[in-house]
Amino acid sequence: MNHPFKIVAILLGMFALSSCYYDNEEELYPNTNVPCDSVVVSFKTDVDPILQNYCVGCHNANNPGGGYIYDTYADTKNSVDDGTLLGVTNHYTGFSSMPKGGSKLPSCELGKIRNWINEGALNN
Repeated sequence: MNHPFKIVAILLGMFALSSCYYDNEEELYPNTNVPCDSVVVSFKTDVDPILQNYCVGCHNANNPGGGYIYDTYADTKNSVDDGTLLGVTNHYTGFSSMPKGGSKLPSCELGKIRNWINEGALNN
């Protein structure tokens, strides 16, 4: 009769240990209250880092996915001029949504791209 008691005691012990759980709110939910400055944007400090993070892995000189390259300002400007950069990043109808297989870029980053284009897509 001792045997079932041991099994129950072991199961209760395992349950008690597995219920100990610690979450760090700052790690789970990074500070989303950081203001997004999408008004004053430049290619070098704002847009290029976004492209490097989301686009250059598949759209570079060695692998020009879909014929588009985002390694340099000049290559990026081609995509701006034909409307592709804005269309693919915003998932507009008629454009292949990018990043491929991924979700839409965060609204702050989309705002930076959009405002940079609206300001003339300068090489700044």
